[in-house]
Amino acid sequence: MSLTLPDLPYARTALEPHISARTVEQVHGQHQRDCVEAVAAAVAGTALEQAPLEQIARSSSGRLAEQAWQAWNLEFFWAGLSPRGGGEPGGRLGDWLARHYGDFARFREEFNRMALSLFGSGWAWLVQRADGSPGIVLGHRAASPVTGSDRPLLACNLWEHAYYLDRQNARADYLEAFWKLVDWNAVAARLR
Repeated sequence: MSLTLPDLPYARTALEPHISARTVEQVHGQHQRDCVEAVAAAVAGTALEQAPLEQIARSSSGRLAEQAWQAWNLEFFWAGLSPRGGGEPGGRLGDWLARHYGDFARFREEFNRMALSLFGSGWAWLVQRADGSPGIVLGHRAASPVTGSDRPLLACNLWEHAYYLDRQNARADYLEAFWKLVDWNAVAARLR
């Protein structure tokens, strides 16, 4: 398997007006492409050359790991968004979040609080812990739960390039837009 930039699961304009096509192009078409190409070049001619991206992300270290984590994070991020997303999760996922946070509004408030507290670039994640409980974790720069025991369910890209073109430094405004795109069916499908 040769690493290539995966296609988006929707058109570049599909997330507008919440995330512009220009931002999608910058993040997917430029930043993610650069990460995938750097990983592919680094593993060329090695035992990892035919490995899937997740395996490379789990088994690498140093600069290669950072590039692989970021490429994997971005692929996961796009798969968790939908032009028909938003609202609140229902069913088992909605019950699970309500059981642990009181209700969806409190979960979202805590997620936003943590996402706004991250200094610099990184990621906010909803994860399922090994014991089955939910957690909200932050990853600085390219750090990813793909390398640990937490099961990632939802990723929010907090790198400045994810929102600067659309909202300059207004991360809170970006988070409001993010919630309008979350594909709760995709998140629920990841739940154990």
